[in-house]
Amino acid sequence: MMEFRMKDGGFFTELPYGRLEVSGDENYGFRPYQLLVSSLAVCSGGILRNILEKMRLDVHDIQITTNAERNKEKANRIEKVSLHFKITGTGLRKDKLERVMELTKKNCAMVQSVEGSIEVSETFEIIEV
Repeated sequence: MMEFRMKDGGFFTELPYGRLEVSGDENYGFRPYQLLVSSLAVCSGGILRNILEKMRLDVHDIQITTNAERNKEKANRIEKVSLHFKITGTGLRKDKLERVMELTKKNCAMVQSVEGSIEVSETFEIIEV
């Protein structure tokens, strides 16, 4: 359970890691759409990282770039989120990473939670070191 309390310009909650401040105005906290997109990206990134570690692949870094498409006609709702993963490592193969990306999408709770409501596309590139 999370409990949110009102503050100037928004709401906040206290969590084990710290205080989370949320507002529709960036001057007072994280915007709700930023948190939604972050949840999709970081959940996917965490699952991707776990799978790569279990496969014992030599990965040095993962960077995730996001883009959210919103529909101004319908309450500015998010309709599509693109996640692009830059995977830096040694000896990484495209065919193996394509399968890993399928597993990532299938096992990410946040992506599965929005399935049917928000289109989530995932692409990747390999940066060889």
